[in-house]
Amino acid sequence: MKLILSTQNMPLDRQSLSETNASIAVHTKGSFWKKMSAYIGPGLMVAVGYMDPGNWATDIAGGARFGYTLLSVILISNLFAMLLQHLSLKLGIATGMDLAQACRAYFPKKVALVLWALAEIAITACDLAEVLGSAIALNLLFHIPLSVGVVITTLDVLLILYFQNKGFRIIESIVGGLIGVVLMCFVYEVIVSHPEWSQVAGGLIPQKEVITNPGMLYVAIGILGATVMPHNLYLHSSIIQTRAYARTDEGRKSAIRYATIDSTASLGIAFFINAAILILAAATFHTSGNQQVADITDAHHLLDPLLGSRWASVLFAVALLAAGQNATITGTMAGQIVMEGFLNLQMKPWLRQLITRLIAIVPALFVAIQYGEHGTSELLVFSQVILSIQLSFAVIPLIIFTNKRDWMGRFVNSRLLSTVSWVIAAIIVVLNLYLLIDTFT
Repeated sequence: MKLILSTQNMPLDRQSLSETNASIAVHTKGSFWKKMSAYIGPGLMVAVGYMDPGNWATDIAGGARFGYTLLSVILISNLFAMLLQHLSLKLGIATGMDLAQACRAYFPKKVALVLWALAEIAITACDLAEVLGSAIALNLLFHIPLSVGVVITTLDVLLILYFQNKGFRIIESIVGGLIGVVLMCFVYEVIVSHPEWSQVAGGLIPQKEVITNPGMLYVAIGILGATVMPHNLYLHSSIIQTRAYARTDEGRKSAIRYATIDSTASLGIAFFINAAILILAAATFHTSGNQQVADITDAHHLLDPLLGSRWASVLFAVALLAAGQNATITGTMAGQIVMEGFLNLQMKPWLRQLITRLIAIVPALFVAIQYGEHGTSELLVFSQVILSIQLSFAVIPLIIFTNKRDWMGRFVNSRLLSTVSWVIAAIIVVLNLYLLIDTFT
């Protein structure tokens, strides 16, 4: 692919998220923890995408049908995510561009526009999952009809805008707090479900039947597609630039180090939550003969009678609502980054969020009214299929850019990292093609 522009002469009209770029001070002296504290935040915001409502359905289905076997798939998917998010933050720090800006700089205009359209579709699909997840949670907690719950989700636009005006650290704190709520809820769920810990440990080891069993393979690919989120690659490459690290090689080296620690640790939390959902489903549904449970609503209704705890279903719904609201915040920001980066077009955040939310609400409202709970569960799964389609179109450009020495300088991927990255990309492409063919045929 011919290079159109380089980072040295690229006419960047504005910095990525220009209103918050380099707005958070970092510490260059002091202990490791003092330096690290300035970088905690972006990783948590990225981790939100790995535990959003779209992940729940695949994790529940995997645990209910196949017990603990697919824990290894969640582990492998998270390892893939850790590497890809490392590449994403490294691109942002080394070049000063986010992934969307890099695509606009590198690819011909028509190609960049196609990539932009695919990214917008993925963000809309993600927003659809958030709308449905939040509506289902409101229904489970307060018995609000799904159609009304879908409409209520438009109101969080105003809440997000209010907090965005308070500063980026406020947004990160809210996201971190909501992740803490989800985490504590699932710590409780895992404790009361009394899983077989020896089987949990065994499930972390990949089994041959994941490949040989068609039903298991289908769910495994769904878990992969729901875990590695394309919009997170755009998001991370931008929000890491909110840190005011020195724009020198040494400053960038330090930033990449601490940002990678933040990202990896945060995705470790996301791994625990995803694994906890599957463990809960395996310990509660698979072992009790309720292997047909495949959606969030059924899981919620069965938790209390099977576990003998009146708090199990309540905390499950609370965690779902917190996950849905968290994903709304990061999805909105990813949408802003994608539009500004690809089109060099700035739109007011409230208008951008409102447009995306309305696009997601129309199909969600129709399905909620026409088909009820069953239809919304199927639409939730379909949104993950759409995300799977777009994933390769974000991963492959990211690897191309981080392999370019004239862009990355001393931070270009090593030969080993480049090889591993391409292997992961190939696995994602092949598995997602299989998923799409199987889904539509």
